[in-house]
Order: sequence, then structure tokens, then C-alpha cells
Amino acid sequence: MQPWDPETYVDQMAQLLQLPLHPDHRAGVIENFARFLPIAQQVLEFPLPPTVEPDPTFDPQP
Repeated sequence: MQPWDPETYVDQMAQLLQLPLHPDHRAGVIENFARFLPIAQQVLEFPLPPTVEPDPTFDPQP
């Protein structure tokens, strides 16, 4: 498996989503995505017991 490349990811997602990415902002967007990876890995690797089920809807109201 190849290591994740935030530069390639940002470029491909911008193209896929037809999202114009100003050249002056590109480096900052790539830098932020590079910061997201370690955080996302911690969340994805967190073990959940088999009894946990996802909620069918999200309601942000208490």
C-alpha cells in the first residue's frame, strides 16, 4: 500500500468535486490535510465493542 499523499488527494478531490482551488490557498489546504491524517487514524483505530451500532440519524438539538 502506498503512503497517503495529501498533495495528490487535495488535487484529485478538487477536480472530482469541481471545486476551484486558488493557487494562493493550495499550499495551506494541503498542509491542513496533512495534519488531519494522524487525527483521523486515531479515530478510525479506536476499538468499539460489537454491541455498538450507529445512530440512524444525527440530530444536533439536545
